[in-house]
Amino acid sequence: MSGPTEIRRTAGAPAAPETPFAALRGQLHEAAVEFAGGADALEGILLGMVDDVDRAAAEELEIFPVCHHSPASALAMARRLREKQPKVVYLELCEDMAPLLTELRNCRLPVAVQAFAGDIDGFPLDWAPLSVVAPITEASAEYQAIAYALDTPGVELVLVDRSSDHVFQWDARHERTDADTDPGTGSGTGTGTGTEPEAALHGEAVGVEIGDLRPRFAELEEHLLRHGRVRHWSEWWHQYVEVPLGDSDHDTYRQVMFLIGSLFRRLAPGDGDRVRVDEDRERYMWTRMREHLAATGTDPADCLYVCGAFHAASRVDEFGVDGTTGTDGFTISPRTATTWQYGLIPSSHTAIEAQFGLASGSVSIAATQWAKNLKRTGVKPYRLEGQAGTKKPKPAKKAAKAAAPTVPVAAEDRLSGFLRQPPVVDTLDEAELLGWSVDIVRAARRSGYLSSTADAIAVFETSILLAGMRDRAKPTPYDFQDAAVTCIEKDAVPGRRDVRRLVEIMMGGDRIGQVGYEALPPLARDVYDRLAPLELNLQQRGVRRALLDLATEPDLRACSDVLWMLRRLMPSGAARPIMGERRLGERSIQESWDLSLGTHQRSLIELGYEGVSLEQVLEQRLRRTAYGPRATAAEVLEAVEDATLYLGGRRLAAELGTRALEVLSAERTVDGAPEVLRRVRGLLAYYRTSEAVLPPWIESFVRTGYAHYCTLLPTAFRDEEATVGQVAAMLGFLFSMENLALSLGCDRTQLELAVAQAHPQDPAKTALLWAAQVQLGTLSRGELRARCDELLGNPLVVPSYPRYLSGFVHALEPVPGLADVVVEAVSNAFGRLPDTVLLPWLPVLITTLRKDAAELAPLLVREAGRVFPARLPALDAWIPPWRQQPAGPPAARTRRHGAALLPAHPATCDALAELLGCDAAWTPPADQGPQALTLMSRHPDTAQAVELLLAGS
Repeated sequence: MSGPTEIRRTAGAPAAPETPFAALRGQLHEAAVEFAGGADALEGILLGMVDDVDRAAAEELEIFPVCHHSPASALAMARRLREKQPKVVYLELCEDMAPLLTELRNCRLPVAVQAFAGDIDGFPLDWAPLSVVAPITEASAEYQAIAYALDTPGVELVLVDRSSDHVFQWDARHERTDADTDPGTGSGTGTGTGTEPEAALHGEAVGVEIGDLRPRFAELEEHLLRHGRVRHWSEWWHQYVEVPLGDSDHDTYRQVMFLIGSLFRRLAPGDGDRVRVDEDRERYMWTRMREHLAATGTDPADCLYVCGAFHAASRVDEFGVDGTTGTDGFTISPRTATTWQYGLIPSSHTAIEAQFGLASGSVSIAATQWAKNLKRTGVKPYRLEGQAGTKKPKPAKKAAKAAAPTVPVAAEDRLSGFLRQPPVVDTLDEAELLGWSVDIVRAARRSGYLSSTADAIAVFETSILLAGMRDRAKPTPYDFQDAAVTCIEKDAVPGRRDVRRLVEIMMGGDRIGQVGYEALPPLARDVYDRLAPLELNLQQRGVRRALLDLATEPDLRACSDVLWMLRRLMPSGAARPIMGERRLGERSIQESWDLSLGTHQRSLIELGYEGVSLEQVLEQRLRRTAYGPRATAAEVLEAVEDATLYLGGRRLAAELGTRALEVLSAERTVDGAPEVLRRVRGLLAYYRTSEAVLPPWIESFVRTGYAHYCTLLPTAFRDEEATVGQVAAMLGFLFSMENLALSLGCDRTQLELAVAQAHPQDPAKTALLWAAQVQLGTLSRGELRARCDELLGNPLVVPSYPRYLSGFVHALEPVPGLADVVVEAVSNAFGRLPDTVLLPWLPVLITTLRKDAAELAPLLVREAGRVFPARLPALDAWIPPWRQQPAGPPAARTRRHGAALLPAHPATCDALAELLGCDAAWTPPADQGPQALTLMSRHPDTAQAVELLLAGS
């Protein structure tokens, strides 16, 4: 761990006697001498902190330091705005998000302002998509400033922080990674992971928050947590900052926050990149404020600068320079060519905690503390007029006078009194604690816990005990949470939520925001309008069941089309079909859907960044998939199928089909052959039943694919990386598309040569090659059976026999007529192998078939069910069909069979003679009798050839 940053002030330098903090400087100097022997480092830090407070408090442009999601900051902000009524509010927030803030009145907080870029230009491609979010809650100082500025006539709100584009530009300077965080500046990468689905509402966006106050010096945070007897930084902040500052006046609040910001800044590790980014952000904001003041001529005394306390203690020179270049040569870089889209997305307390590493439940507890502060102090907060969840404002009896410009007054030393005063000991509020105890027991019982009144009493007493052990008279919500877990939690959680989560919900609930209809992008509004005939409140969170009877209500077909496109474009839970399906050439007459568009509102809003309609977004995504640098033929064919299913028409399908042809021609592997075969078969079946003629692109695809796979076939048989399933899919394409390919001009000789050149070493591929030879006619079924018998008779080959069977099973894809031969091969193995060989060999057979040919096993089982007897008693007398052949040499059987068959049916010979071009009919004389067989007996080869010809036809 590197040490604190370099001290910018000379240790022990005398302070100006006229400053209001001279007495505090003297006390701190004496303390440094007494406790550290006058060490320059300690004295420099202490006196430097006082200098920072003095400098920030004396600025002509009033600086208002805040902490993100802090009820004390929000209360002080509301009180100061009503007192001063500034004409210009400068806010530390990305400057390009300003146009969206007016849409907050159409939302229910918490929500997040988002900047999104799908197509990037100027950043590494692996960063895409880029997303920046700034969550806003009601119990935050930034919301008070926004509500005041937007609803008060004559007040201007100016965002002065770096743009979303600059967030990633500056991250690129110090080699941004997915886990990079910048806690001092309030931006970090949130993964959106959490035990609750609401924790992922922000997705993979980079979070930007106003006023992140957390020690960067790990030893300092550890020291504070240990001596404060708390577990998490959020708990320490609540107890030692939030509660004491809740009732403080404006000057005290500012000076304390300046002091905290200065302390964390001076004790931060000496990380050059991080310090440089902090200072560049401050220069950026002061540059924007100088530009605005120069352009409008506004008096700085009428302005208010709202920023994090960390930046309020900045040492950057603010005034005295015109333009965008400061005294140190700082220049604002131009934005990249990346196109940014902006919108509002729903947020939640859990998502904010997961985004910025806060303690679980801390934001909910802050919301509860905010409500208590308002009730205790009577301060009237600012709320946007017409916002969901807020009360309608009462009509004003008389317009309030604008506050007169205040003359800057020298700040008084309120810090010394605050630091010297003893901590206020809160008295125990038994009624509140008792209510908490009863409520948590009730919630636990609803969640399945066997809790009772005795548990409520135990939680009450344990909370008081834990608070006493931690030197607190009044139990905090964190003390109560620990007590509830101790007294109620069992070994197992009976429901979906544990006791800790139940306490968080009880303290304020995981409030989930909602973006109103008017604030949605055009695509989202179009989706809700097109689904209006369903008469469901789809903007509400939760699952809604939609029933569509398309036969009796044809008007709902448009809703069905929208739902199927949503299922294709959005996460799986947004639109889930319960009944009904959509495939090529098939449409359901009834459909049932579970819809949760309100829960997945962020995904729907982000769709709106890509286009103005679902059809446009789907077409863009299909094109992006098809023309991507890593697109495969199978993926492009899937895009063709989706274009046909969801968009209809032929233009896009033909364009993507042509692209699939180009991708297939460029492929040099057969990894996607099974998927290509499946999709081409489906598309061919669809076009043959729905079109008069096949589209030209699919004819070209079959013709090119036939030649392409013939070329790769010998290599695939030898390649060890090519699986037997992939080679079987290639053969399936060649054999099943052979008739169409030959009609389009392909040559079967190319396939015969490819099979002849194949010399596999793998047993499974060898069996597959034998099956291909049978299909081509170069290997008879008898020779195939003889080879299988030879394998079973060789003891050295028997251990690898399951792999041969795996190849035979895969061969059912290109040659389904071999099912009887495969059944025979398996049966012979079980009948001929001894138990000593069969029992160790059987698990290998089962695992091999399950691993390599699970999808083809049903075909094998059906064939076995046709061959074997259906009942057990018939098995003893059953003779396999392959053993029922008559005895004798095959040639003799054929000779006798052919010689007896042809004279009995002379019309067959006449038809064959006519086919060969001979008009004369042949009929043996009636008186010739048995001598008519002399010719056939003398020339048996002719009869055998005719028999083979008839059998082949």
